[in-house]
Amino acid sequence: MAYETAKFIHILGIIMLLGNVTATAIWKFFADRSKDPKIVGFGQRLVTLTDWSLTVWGAALTMIGGYGAAAIAQIDLVSERWLLLGQILFVASGALWIGILVPLQVRLARMARTFESGDAIPDAYWRASRTWFIVGLLITVPLVAAAWVMVAKPS
Repeated sequence: MAYETAKFIHILGIIMLLGNVTATAIWKFFADRSKDPKIVGFGQRLVTLTDWSLTVWGAALTMIGGYGAAAIAQIDLVSERWLLLGQILFVASGALWIGILVPLQVRLARMARTFESGDAIPDAYWRASRTWFIVGLLITVPLVAAAWVMVAKPS
């Protein structure tokens, strides 16, 4: 039962992580599309909030459950190519998130605080927001690929 519990925690983490990544991008897209400073500012604040509450916890549960299940089943995480590939994809995505997306989100959140009361949205926000979407897509691709690797287990 311990293995199944760890595997459930792993899958729950993946659901939280991928669910938040896609849902956040969708509602940020529509908030930005409104061009209403109050809506854009509110949307940006929620991007930061959900990233720290759902993305961080989703990633943590993914790792805790995955490594826990591997330890319980005594699976070598390096010799199994599909597990190694899944970890590489997960780490690559995380490195991009921590190294590029988080600092960009902090900058976007700071800018949003200046116009959330109704002031004009500066061009710098729109440029940074476009970069956020591009980097976010680049981060999502390896996450989706890692989920596929976990299911397909290619040799």
